[in-house]
Amino acid sequence: MSEKPISILYIDDEEHNLHSFKASFRKQYDITIASSVVEAEEILENRDFCIILADQRMPIMTGVQFFEKIRTKYPKPIRILITGHTDIGAAIDAINKGEVFRFIDKPWDYNYVENAISHAYDIYKTREDLKERNLELQKANEELDKFVYSASHDLRAPLMSVLGIVNLALLEDDVKSQNEYLELIRQSVKKLDTFIINIIDYYKNARGIPVVTDISFKELVTEAQETIQYLPEYGNLKMTTDIDQEGVFQSDVMKLRIIFNNLINNAIKFQDKSKPHQFVHLTIKSTPKQAKIIVEDNGHGIKESDQDKIFRMFYRAGATNSGSGIGLYIVHEAIAKLGGAITVSSKVGEGSIFEVNIPSIHK
Repeated sequence: MSEKPISILYIDDEEHNLHSFKASFRKQYDITIASSVVEAEEILENRDFCIILADQRMPIMTGVQFFEKIRTKYPKPIRILITGHTDIGAAIDAINKGEVFRFIDKPWDYNYVENAISHAYDIYKTREDLKERNLELQKANEELDKFVYSASHDLRAPLMSVLGIVNLALLEDDVKSQNEYLELIRQSVKKLDTFIINIIDYYKNARGIPVVTDISFKELVTEAQETIQYLPEYGNLKMTTDIDQEGVFQSDVMKLRIIFNNLINNAIKFQDKSKPHQFVHLTIKSTPKQAKIIVEDNGHGIKESDQDKIFRMFYRAGATNSGSGIGLYIVHEAIAKLGGAITVSSKVGEGSIFEVNIPSIHK
């Protein structure tokens, strides 16, 4: 897929300059022209640009004054000043007040303008990439802080429980009581195992290289069912599936596996044991363009105040005894990496519906 053309706003009160510039560079760049600074400000309210070129000598205000005015409100575009007059004072003002990247003399030379735009865009792209990397680094640092804080509880608490139970079991002679202690140990180890699996999934999703293949949703669902049927919460729960796959859907199978496993596991773990007919229903509608995945259950449900927070890292929607608080976060991240979206609809006491929409990735 080719990159979008470089977007340029060119401001000049002389109409023939505007049209000459657009005619010369329209095949290379996405050019918008404005014959006044007022018109330019109106355009900037509604559009983003990589580069702004402005003539120095214009009515109302000079090019330098215009750049100085917009510099704070629109800091991202690289600014280039066009002038037909050699004015050292204007040049100094342009650098100090308007933070102008380069000057172009009139009548402008085609190759010089092309070179100036190319260099300006390199700077624009570098700044945007750096900003994106800084945001990613900030996010990574925040997640690391949360992980260290949570690990102190989620990794150590089950181990401390096991040690405590072992000490009690050693003092107990009754076999029945010892079996009860073993069951408590099993539950603690299961919690620890779940947390470790989620951390591994998080790492795979964050660092793994995507591998796009043809997807069989029936195979993915079968795999997920094989891993959940031994969960202690499974019990008498009834799980049903409705899979309608038309044509070839392509995606990253590892990320889809993470999504399915976590959503289905969640639906089972938060079942309402007081209900006689517990169920999880999975619906998949897939075409060569996109897939819709719906996981519905009649479990405990999620409070409305928690529904916009459940995809945060280590957030447990009031359920402190179940889950690691990372599963839905990993699901959200995996879906985002696939270019999809997830929504939740839930009522306390009635159950939850998670809907996932993911576009097909074509190799």
